[in-house]
Amino acid sequence: MAFHDHAYYNSEIGPIRVEAENGKITLVEFDESRQKYNGEKSQKPGGAVLECVKQLDEYFRGKRKEFALDLRLQGTEFQQKVWKTLIDIPYGRTVSYGDIAHRIGKIGAARAVGNANSKNRFVVIVPCHRVIGSDAELVGYAKGLYRKEYLLKHEKKFL
Repeated sequence: MAFHDHAYYNSEIGPIRVEAENGKITLVEFDESRQKYNGEKSQKPGGAVLECVKQLDEYFRGKRKEFALDLRLQGTEFQQKVWKTLIDIPYGRTVSYGDIAHRIGKIGAARAVGNANSKNRFVVIVPCHRVIGSDAELVGYAKGLYRKEYLLKHEKKFL
């Protein structure tokens, strides 16, 4: 029997919903349906969710640069390659969509990389915000370019 669990983290750029199933994180996503988490609880969150919320808090306070969480990455083989490559982008650095395509051996697949990024279910944790256009422009952040800009400035501040 699957055990589903969730909690919220109130970040400076909106509430983040964290979900887990059987001890693995399955979702870390901005929750567009609420302005701010109001504290309601359906149950006491379990260890994986609490650890993820703790690590998010450390990240937003500038105390954490890498995450150590057990994620359940669900997607195509290509999407998973992209996401795993995103995790390797150093804190505070940026790369282009073309760079990611090159790193996974799919030269010319920058648009496909962008599409995979848009399916990323782990905001901040799988840092798709660190991927920018080839002209160094902030492009293609499904959760709002203002959030991408905030996250990049936040990381530069704590480098």
